[in-house]
Amino acid sequence: MDTLLNSSLTLGNVILLFLVGVMMLMIVLGFVTYAIYAERKILGWMQFRIGPNRVGPLGLLQSVADVMKLLIKEDTIPKKADRELFILAPVLAFVPSFLVLAVLPFTETFHLADLNVGLLYYVAISGISTMGIILGGWASNNKYSLLGGMRSAAQMISYEIPLVISVIGVILLSGSLNLRQIVESQAGGWFWNWNFLPQIIGFAVFIVAAVSELNRTPFDLPEAESELVAGYHVEYSGFRFAFFMLAEYVYVFAIASMTTVLFLGGWLPPFPFLAFIPGIVWFLFKFCLVVFFLIWIRGTLPRIRVDQLMSMGWKVLLPLALANVFLTAIVKQLLR
Repeated sequence: MDTLLNSSLTLGNVILLFLVGVMMLMIVLGFVTYAIYAERKILGWMQFRIGPNRVGPLGLLQSVADVMKLLIKEDTIPKKADRELFILAPVLAFVPSFLVLAVLPFTETFHLADLNVGLLYYVAISGISTMGIILGGWASNNKYSLLGGMRSAAQMISYEIPLVISVIGVILLSGSLNLRQIVESQAGGWFWNWNFLPQIIGFAVFIVAAVSELNRTPFDLPEAESELVAGYHVEYSGFRFAFFMLAEYVYVFAIASMTTVLFLGGWLPPFPFLAFIPGIVWFLFKFCLVVFFLIWIRGTLPRIRVDQLMSMGWKVLLPLALANVFLTAIVKQLLR
């Protein structure tokens, strides 16, 4: 009887987790759809254009139409490509981008998995997506895609290290790798208790490295249209191409959430007298500010050269990230 009860409870938990996962996927897909629309509109306004305005009221269904077009396009696989790896690469790029969302706390009570090593889990899983990009570039058997894949490998090595080191200061201040506890360690009533001020160097390094990890302008060298046609996904079409694009925007969701959690106080209000506003409202407000910043950067800065990319990663960001760790440790020891 006990065995039957335990099995039914396990089955119930599995079904519940499945339903929550499906709900999270729907939320993320909705974000991706309208993040693309918002990006095209904002870039249009910045460049004195109108942006999407034909499909649906105010062009709100333009992204939906684009997705439908991608899904019904012919799926082509180059004759000389490595078929198995060519098919696997988009999946390998997308799945980790969705898995990292499990540890992100959106409020004090709303998070899928409250892991004690949530930050370590995020860093470890997110690095797998670059393998999908490299694999896609190599398996396509195309020189342009191979160059894009190799650029992605170099970029990952150059910027993943400063990205990880930049958050060590946050770990030292909070004393935990648990993302919920990191937010709670920033509680104090006022916004200057958030980590973006005491960790201003780490915050700056994190933002630059995060934009590079997203392969977005000015660090979009793996898919540089003016040099590599489309880079690592030049041979992809239809829904496989959609998987690469989906992974990119899911990571925008993830990195904006992670920035909010690590440096902007998560769901905490900026002033004590605003505590009556629900935490999810504050989280979404800060999240939207970070997303807008990423779009703003894309509409403002030109793409940098490869040598500038590598030099910035190794000669600027890495020393700054290491200096931030030492400064944080020294200041914390002195204050103790």
